[in-house]
Amino acid sequence: MMNSKLKQIVLFCVAFISFILLADRVEARPPDYNGGVMNEYTYEEYFFLESYPIKFSGKPAVTERVAKDKITTTYRFNLTSEQGDKLVRNVVFETTLDNHTDKGQTTSQTIVKSYSEKITTTTKTVFTLDDFQFTQSTLIDNRAASDFYSGDLIATKRYIVTRPLIPLAKDELIIVNMTGRNVGYENFWGATETQIIDYEITGNNGTTYVTSKVSDSKTKKLEYRPHDPSLSSFSGGHIIVSNSDMVGEYTYSYPYYLRTGTYQLAKQNTPTLERLVVPKFQDLRNHWAKDSIEKLYSVGVFDESTDKFLPGAIMTRYQFTIGVLKAVDTRVFETPTKKTTTKSIFKDVSAKDKGYMYIESAVNQGIINGFTPELFKPDDPLTRAQAVAVLVRALGMEGRAPNYGYSKFADDRSIPAWAKNSAYVANEIGLVNGDANNNFKAQQALTRAEASAMLQRFVDFLEDDLQKNYRDDVLNLN
Repeated sequence: MMNSKLKQIVLFCVAFISFILLADRVEARPPDYNGGVMNEYTYEEYFFLESYPIKFSGKPAVTERVAKDKITTTYRFNLTSEQGDKLVRNVVFETTLDNHTDKGQTTSQTIVKSYSEKITTTTKTVFTLDDFQFTQSTLIDNRAASDFYSGDLIATKRYIVTRPLIPLAKDELIIVNMTGRNVGYENFWGATETQIIDYEITGNNGTTYVTSKVSDSKTKKLEYRPHDPSLSSFSGGHIIVSNSDMVGEYTYSYPYYLRTGTYQLAKQNTPTLERLVVPKFQDLRNHWAKDSIEKLYSVGVFDESTDKFLPGAIMTRYQFTIGVLKAVDTRVFETPTKKTTTKSIFKDVSAKDKGYMYIESAVNQGIINGFTPELFKPDDPLTRAQAVAVLVRALGMEGRAPNYGYSKFADDRSIPAWAKNSAYVANEIGLVNGDANNNFKAQQALTRAEASAMLQRFVDFLEDDLQKNYRDDVLNLN
């Protein structure tokens, strides 16, 4: 991980995304471009250049080297099949990054720097990679809460095939044309990259068609763990469960042999656990928002030092803005020591304030604005309109609302123009709903409990909904 400031995701072979304040994001990427899956122990893939599919497996070996705007990724696989076939592959990719800071985006170009690959079957047939032409480009949209990316690739492989057991057989040329795309996201709570590649494999016996779909996904889940002894200072607490797995599917067609089929692969890494601090608020017993508040406190979104949370009190603009920045970053238990500036951008928020760096960062990223260029009004009540605008802007999704003329709530006319798109999107992705009469109530001030529940739904969206959208909805695996 690159500490705190910069992380850039690169299609398929690298996952580092550029963004301020993201110290501990997870990253996901399928290995190489062959449709394989792996965990910490085993890598598996299917090979289709022979007249029948061969399943190879072995221990994965992937290394990365980062130098300024270039990332070098090396794949080394020494694989075998159950029948005794062997595959040895060494490929080095180089990715060049171009950060468009003024646009909040990163683009990348990936080429192959070196390659060698040799497959020896049990029939003594040898497939040797003779040439590998490869180009891939990615666009990464760097948003405050989550980074989203998409890319495309085109590649051609040429293999020389030797069949020594066939008398007078001449060397054969097999050409593999590849076209592919991928989509992905990355944030503190999870990451998913899904790639789909089509292979057109042409040799002496015609053309074989293969499509590989593979998705790597990593998630962090907040789960409650009860503390059973009754004579104790606390009753239970939360734990972060980190999971990682890959799923894949090959569909293939050998027209010459009238052979088609589907293979599925899956690998899961061993989960990791991390216990969190235990909240001890005395005014949350049986409160409807107790679970949401305690979860957010456990990960450092709230840092109250008293035994009261005051769920019925009004949430302020200052408190909510800091809470959102912490929720999309990582647990922050200590006062930041590094300031972005020695002079505050607002007259009513001191640069010496322990939360000032979060306010300035939120403003710089376009998540929230001051009431005026000089005043932030940190102690003003947070309205529903302001809350959804902050959350949807953090996702960068305010542009996903219809262009014009849409109506979502019975009181649409009362929603400020600057918040209308955010209110629509927030409803679509499940962050807010209208009341019994489908009123949004844009100017209603949120209590600390109501704001906490909305913020917890925002975290749930980052944990669960994005993974479903970027894996299940794209792959449609059975």
